[in-house]
Amino acid sequence: MPSHLSADRPAAQPPGRGSVESLISQTRRLKGDVDAVRRDAEEDGSDHPRGRWQRALCDLALHQLNDIDEHLAQLRDGPPPTTDPEPAAPAPGSLLSRVGSAEWNLLTDEASWSGELYQILGRDPAAPPLTLDELPSLVLDEDRPKLTAMVTNCLVDARPIDGEFRIARRDGDVRTVHMMGEPVLDTDGSTASMWAVLRDVSALRRSQRVVSETRDSLTDRRQDAQTERRIAVELQQAVLPQWRGSLRLPHQGPRTLDLAARHLPASTNTLIGGDWYDALELTDGETLLSVGDLTGHGVGVTSNMTMLLGAVRGMAMTGAPPGRLMAWLNQLLDATVQPALGSAVCCRYRPETRTLVWAQAGHPAPLLFRDGTGRVLNAPDGVLLGATSGAVYGQAEETLAVGDLLLLHTDGLVPGHTGTAAANLLLDLAPRLTGTSTAQDCLWTVVQEFGERERADNACVLVAKVTA
Repeated sequence: MPSHLSADRPAAQPPGRGSVESLISQTRRLKGDVDAVRRDAEEDGSDHPRGRWQRALCDLALHQLNDIDEHLAQLRDGPPPTTDPEPAAPAPGSLLSRVGSAEWNLLTDEASWSGELYQILGRDPAAPPLTLDELPSLVLDEDRPKLTAMVTNCLVDARPIDGEFRIARRDGDVRTVHMMGEPVLDTDGSTASMWAVLRDVSALRRSQRVVSETRDSLTDRRQDAQTERRIAVELQQAVLPQWRGSLRLPHQGPRTLDLAARHLPASTNTLIGGDWYDALELTDGETLLSVGDLTGHGVGVTSNMTMLLGAVRGMAMTGAPPGRLMAWLNQLLDATVQPALGSAVCCRYRPETRTLVWAQAGHPAPLLFRDGTGRVLNAPDGVLLGATSGAVYGQAEETLAVGDLLLLHTDGLVPGHTGTAAANLLLDLAPRLTGTSTAQDCLWTVVQEFGERERADNACVLVAKVTA
């Protein structure tokens, strides 16, 4: 990045190579010390929450020290040639990408970006850099006011920039970017340009959340409850689809659904519950979407989810429509001991006609969001839970449109509210949800609104956005 000076400020001298080498040596010695602590924690072999938290914290510290080592090496070696449009990718596992830089000239309205910045923002290196007026187009709607305020304070009040915002890359990935910058003054003291450095801190924030989550799990639980929870978690991880955030299903034609889902654990319950979500592309090109819950908690419930999800997928693969699938599922669970089915929603989506066919056992029904408004889908005619094993469940059809947002969820998503009250609170989010660009953005909005509250039970939410 070129040196920027105000009219009355002398140029700062770069640090001596020897002093940087000394910092690198200190960093590497500290890495060795932290790694030794990490190995001691591993050798302890304890699966107590405190042991997991210690290991996660050591991992975070090692990641950060590795990145400090890398950045100090960049400082020692100097900036890359300005003609290099394709900088080297960061090392695998690095929490911070290589720092990118930019300058915006307010007098000529010109902008210059480093190759690293193109890579961080997911932009084509051959494209012209975005001006300050164009930069917010990359930022998520919720974070644009934050960016605007930072830039305005810098240009008008000469305040330094130091803040984070989220961007949506062209590949659909949402990343968190940390931006630091200063105004550059001309001879009369007015702002002539602004420079900034930016880095991708998405992985760092995820790693910090892991540390926070493991720290919060430290309680004085009884040993038998800890053992049962560990087994239940391992079983659930083997059962539930291993995805958080965006999900790309295998497909032959164009991508028609953008999917995202989340499992929200109970705040006070020490045992894993029986809530599930699932998405599966079927052999006929249709997509199966389902959410539901089994009564009870613990290992027994989680192991039964293996049977349930396998049965649902197998029956769907035979071409069974949702109504018939729900009836067969009811017969299957009637023939087993506890736990029982609490509620379930099963959908088949036909992309060629954008038709959603669905059935439910219990509640709640799917929510449809379109053009700034939302509504609960009209429930199909059919029987409720507790009917005989020969019962037939009704089906309903809904024709969707490009841009529609479908939200499936289990009871407990909105803490303290169920049924119509919970649905109304979710529908109140319609203007925010329909303004999101991806299913992951929508999911993040719902989780931000309801996921961080104290909840008495587990919950699952699945979002599907029609893209073609």
